[in-house]
Amino acid sequence: MDTTPPLTPPVVVVVIPCYKVRAHVLGVLAAIGSEVDRIFCVDDACPEGAGDFIQQHCKDPRVRVLFNSVNRGVGGAVIAGYRAALEIGATVVVKVDGDGQMDPRLIARFIAPILDDTADYTKGNRFYNLADVQRMPGFRVLGNAGLSFLTKLSSGYWHVFDPTNGYTAIHGAVLRELPLERLAERYFFESDILHRLYLARAVVVDVPMRSVYGEEVSNLRISRVLLPFLWSNLRNTARRLLYCYFLRDFTAASLEMLVGVPLVAFGMVFGAVAWLASINSGVPATAGTVMTAAFPIMTGVQLLLAAIGHDISAVPRVPMHPILESRRSHRLSHGEV
Repeated sequence: MDTTPPLTPPVVVVVIPCYKVRAHVLGVLAAIGSEVDRIFCVDDACPEGAGDFIQQHCKDPRVRVLFNSVNRGVGGAVIAGYRAALEIGATVVVKVDGDGQMDPRLIARFIAPILDDTADYTKGNRFYNLADVQRMPGFRVLGNAGLSFLTKLSSGYWHVFDPTNGYTAIHGAVLRELPLERLAERYFFESDILHRLYLARAVVVDVPMRSVYGEEVSNLRISRVLLPFLWSNLRNTARRLLYCYFLRDFTAASLEMLVGVPLVAFGMVFGAVAWLASINSGVPATAGTVMTAAFPIMTGVQLLLAAIGHDISAVPRVPMHPILESRRSHRLSHGEV
C-alpha cells in the first residue's frame, strides 16, 4: 500500500541514475531532505543489481525504483526518470548521481532560483571557488576547461562553466518542451541538453558547489569519448548558428558570419598556396602577395569576433517557465490538454 501523502504543488522530484553505485547510493538517499516529494532511482541494467538492492534496504516511502531492460547510459537513465517525473506532475526535477560525489543537502540551493522564477534550469559549477579547484584532479581541470569552451560554442550559454556537471535541476514546464527522444543518451547528455535548452530560449544559472572525491570509480573513459564529444559539439554549434541566425532570424551577426568565414577561408587558402609556391621556387613572396593573404584573414577575424560579441549578448535572460505554465493552465481550463 502506498503510504506517501498526496502531492501538492510545488512538487520536487529527484532522479538518480544507478549504475555501479551500490556502495554509495543508500547514503545519497538518506541525505535527501524533506524539500523533496518523490525520488526515482533508475537501475540502468546495473550489473550490481542496484535497483533490487535499493528496494530491499531503503525504507523511504518517497523512493520508487525504475528498471531499464538494457543499459542506455547516464542520459538514457535520466530521461527515464524525467518521463516518470512528468507523469506525476513534477514542478522541478533534480538530477543527482548515486556515487556520492554530489551533496544532496544542496538540493534546496538548486531549486530556489527556479521556484523564485529567476531560472528555468540550474546546474552545478565546481570551478567557482579556487580552493575547490585545487582539490580536483589535474586531468579533470584541464579536460573541463576544454569541454567548457566547446560547449559555450555549441550551446550559446557563454556565462556557464563546467558543462559536464550532472548536478542539475529543471522546471517541469521547460522539460515538457524538450525533445527527450532526441537527447544524447550517454556521456554527452549534459552538453546536449544545454544545446536544446538554448534553442528553447531557457534561462540557465550556475550554482557553485563542491564535489566529493573518494573511492568511487568513474565509468567515463576520456580516450573513448574525446572524439565523439568534439564531433557532437561541432555539430551542435553548426545547428545552433543555422537555427538562430539564418532560419529564425537574420541579424548583424548573421551578416558578419556570412562575410567573415569566406574572408578567413580565402586568406588561409591563398596564403598556403602562395607559401608553397615560394618554397618550391625559392623566391620570397612579394609584399602584395602577403597582404592579399593577410588582409582578408584579419578582416574576417574581426568580423567573427564581432559576431561572437553579438552571440554573447543574446544569451536568454527572461525565464520561460512562467509563460509556459500560463499557456498550459489556459489549455487545461479549455479542455485542450
